[in-house]
Amino acid sequence: MRAARLIRMALLIQSNPGLTAAALARELEISERTVIRDAQALREAGVPVRSERGRVGGYFLAAGYRTRLTTLHPSEAETLFLSGLPSALQDLGLSDVAESARLKLTATLLPSVRQAAESSVRRFHLDAPAWFRESATPELLPELARAVWADRAVQLSYARPSRDGARSSAVARVVEPYGLVLKAGTWYAVARIPGEREDHDGGWRTYRVDRITALGPAPGAEEPFVRDPSFELAVHWEARSVAFARTLLCTTVTIRLTGRGLRRLPAVVDGAAVADALASASAPDPAGLVTLDLPTESEDVAFDQLARLGADAEVLAPACLRARFRERAAALAALYQAYPREAEPEEGEDQR
Repeated sequence: MRAARLIRMALLIQSNPGLTAAALARELEISERTVIRDAQALREAGVPVRSERGRVGGYFLAAGYRTRLTTLHPSEAETLFLSGLPSALQDLGLSDVAESARLKLTATLLPSVRQAAESSVRRFHLDAPAWFRESATPELLPELARAVWADRAVQLSYARPSRDGARSSAVARVVEPYGLVLKAGTWYAVARIPGEREDHDGGWRTYRVDRITALGPAPGAEEPFVRDPSFELAVHWEARSVAFARTLLCTTVTIRLTGRGLRRLPAVVDGAAVADALASASAPDPAGLVTLDLPTESEDVAFDQLARLGADAEVLAPACLRARFRERAAALAALYQAYPREAEPEEGEDQR
């Protein structure tokens, strides 16, 4: 355990020169006294670690010194080679670069570790898109990815969908692209609009890349934009995804579920809606039925979702939705009653 910790400490200092003892202690989950002892152990092992005092002090490695990747554990190499999505790299135009990097990394590994890394590639493949949908790479994605890498502001034209079924409207604006996200086979760009950083959402916008119809350098933007140092793409995306999902839940349906229906609810309803519904759930009645208020996008969406639960879900309100289920049930009963019931085999007959 200590050997692995020493290696990690050396790598942390190498990638972040000037880390203090307190910062290393938090990262390694040890005490500052242990950090000092480990630094001495690294020096005794030949790793040129030095510490400097003062306001800009911390731990450093000697200039030009680099640790070697041959210290990778086989399990670490296996995980490393699984850390990328081949399809995503291809969409971004980086598949050749990634393959070159993989070959260079493989060449630096010990034979035993190299075998473990190559074994993981043969056993695991990550396929991001959902079933039953064609996944097309947006034409402008590689160009947008280059702008993200270079922190280059762009001017884009975006086909904004209309909610009333009318033709989509096109908007043009200058944005600072901060990152790209692949969600269920669809690419999204997270960007910030210059000059709108003081509005209610900080100027942040999310665009579906396949709806971007034109893309070019922002007029007059010859230098890279200055990124917000506090921005973290994963944290931003998670928060905005939850907030966006909740804005769609503008209708409430009261339902009564069996135990089986309650267990199946997360499979047919959005996660945010399930969390809110469970918070409103009553205690089970003597028959084991639970009543709850389910947030949903609309009555049409609720009808399609709850129909998948069959008799395990009963709509109590609104009355118009309950009437729709009553009509559906009557139509199904009439459909199946219209055909003669198949004669069941008598006792002693071959029932195969």
